[in-house]
Amino acid sequence: MEKSSSITTFEEHLEKRYGQEGEEKRMAFEAKAKAFAIGELIKEERRLSNMTQEQLATKTGTKKSFISRIENGKSDIQLSTLYRILELGLGKKISFTIE
Repeated sequence: MEKSSSITTFEEHLEKRYGQEGEEKRMAFEAKAKAFAIGELIKEERRLSNMTQEQLATKTGTKKSFISRIENGKSDIQLSTLYRILELGLGKKISFTIE
């Protein structure tokens, strides 16, 4: 089957817009995408726990505005803060996989 020249894969789109894997612009994009994904995960777990941002902030010793920035992918998060939010604040366990 011939590939239409007007159809691109997602990888081709990323390469065109952000460069090859390992290039600075691409790594910056991927870091922001992962920060956004972590924020979405925290937001969903908070909602499943029937907590407001304010309640989660109080429980973890942070500010509501910080929780909001994390949930919107607008703030870098240290591992210790991620641990406090997920494990202490939401009662979840964290595990990491390195590929």
